[in-house]
This record gives sequence, C-alpha cells and structure tokens, in this order.
Amino acid sequence: METRIGDLVLIYVEGKPAAYARVEDMEPDIKPGWLRVKLLVLTVPIQLVTWILQPEQVDGTPFTMGGTPMRLERVRVPPPEEGEPPEEIPKEQRGKVISLMERRKEK
Repeated sequence: METRIGDLVLIYVEGKPAAYARVEDMEPDIKPGWLRVKLLVLTVPIQLVTWILQPEQVDGTPFTMGGTPMRLERVRVPPPEEGEPPEEIPKEQRGKVISLMERRKEK
C-alpha cells in the first residue's frame, strides 16, 4: 500500500475533485481485508471522518458510497529544489506584525 498515515489525499466525488484530506489513522476493521481509515477532511468546517475501505481503495481504486462514485488519490508534494531560496514576499504585500506583549504594556 502506497498511502500512509500523514499523507494528503484528494477526494473525488462522481469523478470530480471535491476536497483534500489528511490520513490520520488506518487500522484493520473487524471485517477481514478491510481498513478503518480516519480522514481529516480539509473543508470549512473541518471534519474528521472514518471510512471502511479496502487497501486498494485507499490507493486509488474507485468505489461507491451510498451509490455515489468515489475515489481517493494520494497527493505527491514535490520536494523543494536543493539550494532554492524561499520565495521573497514583496514589502508592500507583507502583513503588519502586532506584538501582543507590547499591546499589553500599553494598557
């Protein structure tokens, strides 16, 4: 199985990307050959769900849930280029830093 705890997955519903989720936990289900997969779905509001899936479904094999076609796809985040400097944010786009400690001293 390629997908592991901590991986980011893209959830497809009816063939369309619907949401990202982080795999929080995977453990064997009571049903042999199935897994309880806990996903932190990155929506507003954030949701923690547990789906019972087969290992190949966690790795991208399509399945249905209540008759709705679904699929998980592991997101491969490319590593940063070696020696590549972090992107500089232009000064006019930077947010203002407000020190809470200084603010308390003013009161």
